[in-house]
Amino acid sequence: DLYQLHWPNRPFYHFGQFWRFSPGKKETSSITENLHEVLETLGELIQAGKIRHAGLSNESAWGTMKYLELAERFKLPRMQSIQNEYSLLYRLFEPDLAEVSMYENVSLLAYSPLATGMLTGKYRNGKIPEGSRWKIQSARHNQRNTPQAHAAVEAYTKLAKENDISLNHMALAFAHQQYFMTSVIIGATTMDQLNSDLEAFELKLSSDLLKQIETIRRDFPIPY
Repeated sequence: DLYQLHWPNRPFYHFGQFWRFSPGKKETSSITENLHEVLETLGELIQAGKIRHAGLSNESAWGTMKYLELAERFKLPRMQSIQNEYSLLYRLFEPDLAEVSMYENVSLLAYSPLATGMLTGKYRNGKIPEGSRWKIQSARHNQRNTPQAHAAVEAYTKLAKENDISLNHMALAFAHQQYFMTSVIIGATTMDQLNSDLEAFELKLSSDLLKQIETIRRDFPIPY
């Protein structure tokens, strides 16, 4: 039903690339030509009945708008969604992409709302549990494994405890409550985890708690 492009065919700032990101020296015309070809191919797939809709993933505000511009100009498929990382620790979707998402009606499907488990507290105090993603994929090479990110987790953990809510519930409820959010993608390996995640979506964080979250964010705006 929905076919999403995994990432751009040009330099991008996700997956730990933010601090060394550079758009590169590719000519704008070359990039635009590639985006046009992608849209034409997606159109052919839709015409063939192989997919119904197309979307983006790990895209930027510029890339999203360029796709929309080309789709309108050449009567090609319009991007319906964007699947980007979003959590208490990773809020690069704001403000530019959030504005694009809202005014251009491109739905955000947010992945890693718990930052691969960091916002469950499982990696606090240097712990890397057996069977965890960090154990399987090697925490040493994980872009989220930074002193700033761990310090932010401690601050959010303290805030959650002060408000009598679990860290993972606060993190999921926060993401779900954003005005630009369409869907929060959760990952669970047990039924208990799934049920706990679903409970979080029934919560509504108070305005006071949201203000406290923003205070912490100012201290750790881009922790990884």
